[in-house]
Amino acid sequence: MKLNHLLQQRSLLLRQTRLANVAFVFTELGRFADRIARGQLRGQTTVYLADPDAQRAWPTWVAEEGSQSVLDEHFVDQDILDLADLLIFTAAHDPQKSFTFRLEEFEARFRSALRRELQAAGVEVPSATELTEGMNHE
Repeated sequence: MKLNHLLQQRSLLLRQTRLANVAFVFTELGRFADRIARGQLRGQTTVYLADPDAQRAWPTWVAEEGSQSVLDEHFVDQDILDLADLLIFTAAHDPQKSFTFRLEEFEARFRSALRRELQAAGVEVPSATELTEGMNHE
């Protein structure tokens, strides 16, 4: 492959990379949404990102309403790290130190814009059921 050809393809490659990342984040957030729904989790929560100034080396997920222990039963530390990374991606143009949301609104809050971006790019976004079935066959 010639250097000039690669440079000519740069914008297309960047767009495809962006769409691949959006698809990945959309899918992973869907997994969190499914776990929240299956666990029938409800209430206001906040994901606090790692912040050395606040002496917080790791992201934390705090139940503002309801039981913290119920939230802790469903999500381990690695899940919270992963969720923090996914939420950071969704807010790329609006850096935040925390994300406060109701668990029952999780999917609509974090996946809707990603779904619209994928659809606007001509990506066929399967229903939640089709997506789950497709992941089980991989």
